[in-house]
Amino acid sequence: MPELYFEDFQAGQIFESRGITLTESEIIDFALRYDPQPFHIDKTAAETGPYAGLIASGFQTLVLTFRMMLQENLIFAASMGSPGIDEVRWLRPVRPGDTLRMRMEIKDCRESRSKPDRGILICAYTGLNQHDEPVISFTATQIFRRRPEMPD
Repeated sequence: MPELYFEDFQAGQIFESRGITLTESEIIDFALRYDPQPFHIDKTAAETGPYAGLIASGFQTLVLTFRMMLQENLIFAASMGSPGIDEVRWLRPVRPGDTLRMRMEIKDCRESRSKPDRGILICAYTGLNQHDEPVISFTATQIFRRRPEMPD
């Protein structure tokens, strides 16, 4: 995909990623470091827990969804970061062997009023499993550089 700048986006555009399959060891490794709850780190305990089996941390699902967008080269050229993420919802458990992919819809694009070198995108993200069921959703505000002017 070519490098994308603020001008390359418009409301209504949808981008989708390739999939990532989570393994049991990836789920446990992440949870041991960042979210060591029994249903994320202990297969035996998880079987009798509220999800009847091991599940990925919601935070792992969140960062994987963002990583998938990065892997599609949607923001490498022009990202200037984000002031925040809103409305994070974990909609369904993610289990070992699930394959996730990301769908990002541009909800709004506006030029910065105070800084003419950038624009602001409102992006709605949905993480989907291999059955096309949503597992996570969130909205992110992202700041993008405008396309550099080419010298004459």
